[in-house]
Amino acid sequence: MFPILNLIRFKNLLLIILVQLLIRYALFEPFEIDVKLNNLGFALLILATVCIAAAGNIINDIYDIETDTINKPDRVIVGKSVSEKTAFNLFVALNVIGVAIGFYLAHSVGKSAFFSIFVLISAALYIYASYLKRTPFVGNILISVLVAMSILIVGIFDLIPAMTDQNRETQITIFKILVDYAIFAFLINLIREMIKDIEDIDGDYNAQMNTLPIAIGRDRSKYLAFALSFLPIIAVTYFIVTYVYKQQIAIAYFLIAIIAPLLYTSIKIYTANSKSDFKHISTLYKLIMLLGMLSLLLYPFILK
Repeated sequence: MFPILNLIRFKNLLLIILVQLLIRYALFEPFEIDVKLNNLGFALLILATVCIAAAGNIINDIYDIETDTINKPDRVIVGKSVSEKTAFNLFVALNVIGVAIGFYLAHSVGKSAFFSIFVLISAALYIYASYLKRTPFVGNILISVLVAMSILIVGIFDLIPAMTDQNRETQITIFKILVDYAIFAFLINLIREMIKDIEDIDGDYNAQMNTLPIAIGRDRSKYLAFALSFLPIIAVTYFIVTYVYKQQIAIAYFLIAIIAPLLYTSIKIYTANSKSDFKHISTLYKLIMLLGMLSLLLYPFILK
């Protein structure tokens, strides 16, 4: 059971669940925002998202057996704790469940075309694992877009179908907040993926992959990640100045819990040299992602 949980990256899935619950119950509900999904429908949206994300993690591990044997020999699951056939069957089953739920949800909110979103995300995760992960930067961008979509999909299925002429302005305002968080998630994940590629350069090279560090060199890739690491700092600073400059609690949280760790991590990128350094940075970005999403709890103070 535990190998399966590790295979689907259950900790990452818990973060997805937490973020979507925060959006619904810390952002939508306190301000009585009009939503389309009832509690069961929202639970199904979370389940569909988690199933497709879990399937993406599985297919990624299947295609990474060779590289993980070198990069993370103690954490290889497929072929050891779980057979490749079992892993693939689980990948198919989770995709079918996720897409089927997506089909139901799209029709239940009266937007049948939205069903294609789940199909496209599922296909994109397969293409990423089987091909784009081995190309410089393109794969990093794609997987970061998909991470951002786990946030936007709540607005797509819950806000947009509930939009009317009377509530349009409010719905758009709340959706813009989701876009801001999606951009933050995109930037954090993009830099983290670049750092992980540097960390895994040895195994990727032996597997004849052409990730960014292999294509342009480890040092150039590191300095590019360092330069990009200032983008989320700028974005969060702009958000503070624009939206929360009158709320001292919110300002303190963003400065201490997000800006300060981002600055620290930028310095660590610049000085990083070893595999353990880059692993530490990757962990820090995961923590920053969590802290950023927990800021949704501040909205009763920000928007009061």
